[in-house]
Amino acid sequence: MRMQLQEESLVRAGWSDRLGIWASGLCVVHCVLTPVLLSMSAVLAHLLPSEEGTHRTLALLVSLLGCLALVKGFRAHGRRLIPCLMAAGLACIFFGAFAGDHLAAHWEEVAITCAGSALMIAAHRLNHTFCRRCSCASC
Repeated sequence: MRMQLQEESLVRAGWSDRLGIWASGLCVVHCVLTPVLLSMSAVLAHLLPSEEGTHRTLALLVSLLGCLALVKGFRAHGRRLIPCLMAAGLACIFFGAFAGDHLAAHWEEVAITCAGSALMIAAHRLNHTFCRRCSCASC
């Protein structure tokens, strides 16, 4: 019975981290594909939503999903590395979204945002790993 409860809690904890990993991964895909698509067709640029608006919306969605996914696991295992990685990743993502237009080149904004997404992916992956190793039923 106890083993079944642990397996069920792992399944519940795992979906939120997986969702966070996918959301962060989609940010990386967006950062890589947008310049490629824009360089292939000037007409396509008029069909895409505002780049600043898209970045800011994605930053808010990623931060919301990231916080929801990581908090439950952190409460159970208490590893301080998780919120540190999350904070660093969100700082990079928010900087790229809200202050990236003040940088000298667009590639700098893309690099900072991709680094933030990579930090968020690492935080979710580690959180998922710690939750799987956790022996308590609340994780």
